[in-house]
Amino acid sequence: MQTQTTLSKTPRSTEAFARAGQLMPGGVSSPVRAYKSVGRDPIFVQSGSGAYVKDLDGNEYIDYVLSYGPLILGHCPSTVVTAITKAAGKGSSFGMPTTAESNLAEQVINALPAMERVRFVNSGTEATMSAIRLARGATGRANIIKCTGCYHGHSDGLLVEVGSGATTLGVPSSPGVPEAITQHTLLVPFNDLEAVRSMLKANPDTVAAVVVEPIAGNMGTIPPLPGYLQGLRDLCDEYGALLLFDEVMTGFRVAYGCAQSLYGIEPDLTCLGKVIGGGLPCAAYGGRAKWMNQVAPSGPVYQAGTLSGNPLAMAAGIAMLNELQDGSAYEQLEAMASRLATGLELAASEAGVAIQIGRVGSMLTCFFRDKPVTNYDDASDCDTNALARFFGSMLDQGIVLPPSQYETWFLSTAHDEACIDKTIAAAKVAMQQASNQ
Repeated sequence: MQTQTTLSKTPRSTEAFARAGQLMPGGVSSPVRAYKSVGRDPIFVQSGSGAYVKDLDGNEYIDYVLSYGPLILGHCPSTVVTAITKAAGKGSSFGMPTTAESNLAEQVINALPAMERVRFVNSGTEATMSAIRLARGATGRANIIKCTGCYHGHSDGLLVEVGSGATTLGVPSSPGVPEAITQHTLLVPFNDLEAVRSMLKANPDTVAAVVVEPIAGNMGTIPPLPGYLQGLRDLCDEYGALLLFDEVMTGFRVAYGCAQSLYGIEPDLTCLGKVIGGGLPCAAYGGRAKWMNQVAPSGPVYQAGTLSGNPLAMAAGIAMLNELQDGSAYEQLEAMASRLATGLELAASEAGVAIQIGRVGSMLTCFFRDKPVTNYDDASDCDTNALARFFGSMLDQGIVLPPSQYETWFLSTAHDEACIDKTIAAAKVAMQQASNQ
């Protein structure tokens, strides 16, 4: 496909955004889509195929957003489309059990040794909210520990801003969130084991769970430091807290067995999303039977959802996991992502731009900073003006990236060498633009 995009060739997107602004807050259904942090108006997508999306004006872009992660096979993979179409012909939702739920549950459980039972829900927010409720119900404790910069959905108890130190209580980061709710959310820096130890020691017998993205993806891609995840496992065991891995983004994205298999750590509870729905709204939480059997109707911890486990999402998820099971997709993704990261580093070096590449498998972020990025404070210290210039130039050359320094780029199996080479060529131009003050 040929890209011939320039800002002056998106009048229909501009018109569509103006109309949307009269109908929806900010003209979007989710804030980052508005492109405010990069100083642009968004493109409006009309279709996607493989590694490409097409906007309302017919411009084609190589897509590294990929619906923020679920489209690991690219847009409209034939096996997934066929599965959805077949399922839709039988009914889109019943509010009653189907064997498709058990089929997908079995695939997920077989991939994750730490998961003996699973409950399907509709979004990552719902999965983390429900898993935390379960952790509190199972332990009889009220507090949770989370890392600053790790996003676990927009439920009230998790929507807290960055604290001023490792022992700072969370305060609401949005109007409408009472402090009485967030006072039970204790904040620590990502990749800081001693902060977690200190927090647990200062709050004995009150912490239900340590909640963490095993690979941070919502402050850009930041891998765990060596020993960090094992340290969390050991501390949770020592203090009687549950270890909850939020793998909504990383689950089946970085490896078929998710990040927990990549690092050899078994959490007590796991939240999944994105890939297991094959591009449709679907998520899940699960863990050992002794914990999951406390969820209603087996136990007293209540959670329900009419659309949970709906047959379209189940069919899409089964088809997606079938394609990933033999592992060959991950080898291809690793090769292409490595090629892209190397090309970005070379383009930046040639332009005299300081960057750091955070990458695990097919997740990566280009941080505009000259020092390593290991936590949220580091990510917040990047040159976001340079990022905005880089983003705009890439978009004008037909490459669409997540419009924020704090988001992750994603690759799919549809991103071949030609896509990567086009992206690197565009990056050489864009890095020159980024270097201009």
